[in-house]
Amino acid sequence: MLSSRNSASRLLFAATCLAGACLAAEATDMAAFKITSSAFAHNGAMDARFTCQGGDTSPPLAWTGAPAGTKSFALIMDDPDAPDPAAPKMTWVHWVLYDIPASTSAFAEGGAKNLPAGTREGQNDWKRTGYGGPCPPIGRHRYFHKLYALDVVLPDMRTPDKVQLEAAMQGHVLAEAELIGTYQKH
Repeated sequence: MLSSRNSASRLLFAATCLAGACLAAEATDMAAFKITSSAFAHNGAMDARFTCQGGDTSPPLAWTGAPAGTKSFALIMDDPDAPDPAAPKMTWVHWVLYDIPASTSAFAEGGAKNLPAGTREGQNDWKRTGYGGPCPPIGRHRYFHKLYALDVVLPDMRTPDKVQLEAAMQGHVLAEAELIGTYQKH
């Protein structure tokens, strides 16, 4: 009886260790996936050229460390500080992309106007597709560039909004990377 308990304990311990190792490996994959911009640092100020006060040009973005099994990427850029960072009431969506090919690892500055073949656009909160740059009515806002590595190429959803895209991605996100830029009108 004692040896049976010891065997069961050893099996439970081994299973727990294996699960822990799997969780640690998954956390490492998530940490390895990263999105950056050559135009601003994480939590850094975005230049006016990327905003309504400039050319409303999409910033350069690059990513590394996509996990094995990535079939496509999705990108959502939003502002959780709308309309006033001191009293936010909503998250304003600036850009929605999906089915970005897995072979893609960067967008050049202004890349929103020349997306890789196969990339599909969703609808932002201006009720149009494409990039809509920062245009905060008051205060310094944060702009979250969230990149998702997916294990699937999503079907054509026409022009989904952020909520519809997030629902379609459920159960398919292998990793998420985030880059935050800030902007305040001058």
